[in-house]
Amino acid sequence: MKILVTGTTGYIAKRLILKLINKGHQLTCCVRDLNRIPEEIKHQKNIVFIKVDFLNTKDTCLPKDIDAAYYLIHSMSKTASGFEKLEKICAENFKFLVEKTSCKQVIYLSGIVNDSSLSKHLQSRFEVEKTLQSKQYALTTFRAGIIVGSGSASFEIIRDIVEKLPVMITPKWLNTKTQPIAIRDVLSFLERSVGSNELYNKSYDICGPEVLTYKEMLLEFGKVRGLRRYIITLPVLTPKLSSYWLYFVTSTSFTLAQALVDSMKVEVIAKESRINEILKINPITYRSAVQLAFQKIKQNTIVSSWKDAISSGVFDDQLSDHIKIPEFGCYKDLRIQKIKNEPYTISKIWSIGGKNGWYRFNWLWRFRGYIDKIFGGVGLRRGRTHDTHLEAGDPLDFWRVLLADKKQKHLLLFAEMKLPGEAWLEFKIIDDSLHQRAVFRPKGVWGRLYWYSVLPFHAFVFKGMLHALINE
Repeated sequence: MKILVTGTTGYIAKRLILKLINKGHQLTCCVRDLNRIPEEIKHQKNIVFIKVDFLNTKDTCLPKDIDAAYYLIHSMSKTASGFEKLEKICAENFKFLVEKTSCKQVIYLSGIVNDSSLSKHLQSRFEVEKTLQSKQYALTTFRAGIIVGSGSASFEIIRDIVEKLPVMITPKWLNTKTQPIAIRDVLSFLERSVGSNELYNKSYDICGPEVLTYKEMLLEFGKVRGLRRYIITLPVLTPKLSSYWLYFVTSTSFTLAQALVDSMKVEVIAKESRINEILKINPITYRSAVQLAFQKIKQNTIVSSWKDAISSGVFDDQLSDHIKIPEFGCYKDLRIQKIKNEPYTISKIWSIGGKNGWYRFNWLWRFRGYIDKIFGGVGLRRGRTHDTHLEAGDPLDFWRVLLADKKQKHLLLFAEMKLPGEAWLEFKIIDDSLHQRAVFRPKGVWGRLYWYSVLPFHAFVFKGMLHALINE
């Protein structure tokens, strides 16, 4: 079948695309930025990438001969108050474009919306579902609760809490019931439903076999990790205080923390249906999902992470808009040194950050990360998705990878920390020398004061990092 996929660089789509390719489908994948095509799928056969921004579809055309389409666009983490409007615009534009094609089925992944009092997030998901309904094609909707898998936001947040806090003083919403589902099962539902006439114009709740509270999920996670944890819930934590608690304990952004707290107050229990029988899927338990996730982490084979989304940082425009480093009105720190062992240096560059650290004065990098978190930034807690592999769009602590070209021996990072300006960090090997360059474009007087306040630290931080990249 000829299938259109949206949300190509997102957590779900990156994994689904690989399954669809293995089934022999021909794919057209929509991306906002052609520089962000994931390496795992970039060179696959039977796949075409087209540039589409569903927030602005002027002069945009989709292939006319598609048979089915997946709607996997999500805007929850972009802004605390305006994501509902963004999601509606995207859905309307998608529907308008798809109705001009021969598409017979649109498959949409939503959230379970059974409670009479829905969170803003779940209400928005439901509104998108209504918007996508059409007389020109059939809509199949799958409504999932908490998705558990390596790199998922839910998994990483629970992991942060359990592994950092032996004793937890938590908000009362930890007693809210939910029905988690493994990412592998979500992908099976999505992949097997394409082309199934029986599912046309129908919606189904999909879930794992257990109803658990968030507290039970935390304790079970601890058992899998061999950690004994104690949880005390307090009824006095307001939603805002709960959001701050989640933000400072975990690697999530404050915007996403607010949306999650809003959703976690609502019970998410699936309605019974025959969908497991129809698609011959037997969902695995929460414990099995956690164990499988850690297998992927141990093997360093995480395909995608929620942190890959640009909206998990501070800007949501295209990466290519930042690749060209400005020359004027900027402060620069350029250091050049001869390389002793090129393969060693390249390996060190591509392994920088995350649990490997920044090689010299890591305590200063951590301190800068703490300061960033205090001011509402991403801090260092995002780490990196892979230990030794980088590609455009990857998060790298409080940086975003703009360019990662091993053949050209060039790595370029853009700062997503809270700054009174814009910052780049570049590593490039030219003629047997490593060129390490930090560039800062200040914004107003505060930007200039900031640069001069950190300038004394550059003398030994950047010098030490350069030395570590070259000397074995």
